[in-house]
Amino acid sequence: MKTISRISDVCGWLAGWMFFAIGLMITYEVVVRYVFTSPTIWAEEMAQFFQIWATYLAAAYVLKHRDLIVIDFVLNRLGVVGRRMADTLSLLFIAGFSLVAVYYGVLIAAESIAMGRATSTMLAVPKWMTESAVPIGFGLLALQCLVELVALYRGAESERGDPSQ
Repeated sequence: MKTISRISDVCGWLAGWMFFAIGLMITYEVVVRYVFTSPTIWAEEMAQFFQIWATYLAAAYVLKHRDLIVIDFVLNRLGVVGRRMADTLSLLFIAGFSLVAVYYGVLIAAESIAMGRATSTMLAVPKWMTESAVPIGFGLLALQCLVELVALYRGAESERGDPSQ
């Protein structure tokens, strides 16, 4: 469990730096395009590539730190047992959806590898390089769901403290 949580933290840290790099890439592209009228062939596509990976890598981190969208109005009225049941159902739903996304994500990425698909840009990046973010990100999210379920029933508090906050 600690290993999975540590991986989620590392992926969250990596995603944060990737979002920072996206800002730098877009800023660079705007300057060279509009000031020097010399656009790049790589900045926009690499920014999209980083955004895809950063988004999927951050999912497990966001779940671990309980920063998902929550309807507090309803949850605060459920009491301790009701909140635990709501957390259980939501974690099971997220884990189930994640496993389906992993399955189909692997199929799609494997098909892209077999067919040699690439983006239709000048860089012609192999499609599997972005498509593999889906099964990896959702795989990490499913594992983090399991960690959160175990923690929920062991009585461990979430990273933020009381789950009702």
